[in-house]
Amino acid sequence: MSRSTRPSMADVAREAGVSGQTVSRVANGRSNVDEATRERVLAAMRRVGYRPNSAARALRNGRFRSIGVIISALSTFGNSRTLDAVSSAVAAEGFSIILMPVTTPSQGEVSGAFSKLNEQAVDGVIILIEQHQLDQSDIELPHGLPVVVIDAGGRRDHASVDFDQASGAIAATRHLLDLGHETVWHIAGPPESYAAERRRKSWQETLKTAGREVPPPFTGDWSPRSGYEHGVHLAGDPAVTAVFVANDQMALGLLRALHEKGRAVPREVSVVGFDDMDEAAHFWPPLTTVRQSFDEVGRRAVAALLAEIADGEAAGAISVPTELVVRSSTAPPG
Repeated sequence: MSRSTRPSMADVAREAGVSGQTVSRVANGRSNVDEATRERVLAAMRRVGYRPNSAARALRNGRFRSIGVIISALSTFGNSRTLDAVSSAVAAEGFSIILMPVTTPSQGEVSGAFSKLNEQAVDGVIILIEQHQLDQSDIELPHGLPVVVIDAGGRRDHASVDFDQASGAIAATRHLLDLGHETVWHIAGPPESYAAERRRKSWQETLKTAGREVPPPFTGDWSPRSGYEHGVHLAGDPAVTAVFVANDQMALGLLRALHEKGRAVPREVSVVGFDDMDEAAHFWPPLTTVRQSFDEVGRRAVAALLAEIADGEAAGAISVPTELVVRSSTAPPG
């Protein structure tokens, strides 16, 4: 084979001592090849310098085996965990992922992201945009590609996957009321967040249904710093005996403020978070919180998208349950 000749599947087959059909299965990411043979073929590919031609494969089978992800606010805990789960689920299906971040979701940015993904030849798109801008009437998601939206808010024009935010917030608020607290204060997430809005509304409705006073919510930005700043105000009010916080990171800031102000948790103030981040079980005291399975959301979103790619039918709205995890940061009032 001359240096100018591109290595072929036949070269790989000869090098590995297998059939061309076996090399094709490995190159296309098929699962019906035993692991030892797969490793032998991959090693042969490396030795002869063969690289599967994804464009040629796509022309043959009508698939690029690539998924695009349009995402905003990558630094937030929920989005980064969800993206990690989507990436793992995509890789497990033998697909690659192309990431397209947007800073301020708008018609121009979203349409531009779609155009770039089309140039990259993807089979479908997952959208992970938490902000309300995605739900504005002037933003239209382009058609022609299968799309699944995570944390979809009010959109109903594409398949969507989201946590049951309402039941999680209700469970957190009810837990504190059932312990005997007269009412529950709330540190909410930013107003542009779908998740923050649903958690805040469910907290309010739960208190109203129970006939309890609804204190004015404090609005944070998901960070421990904002939880601490609001926590300083809450800690100074002796009427505050229970706080539901819209995420664990703000709850961490609240715990610090309560400690610095000499308010014992949970003897004087009970605290519930939301997310069940890995560190929540190691806060002091260990944090009662609402668990969200980001892995499950990632798997369900990828499964819904691949099903739509295969048969053209959108999955509709998929709700993933949440779970209250009770630890040592909540107790009956003093």
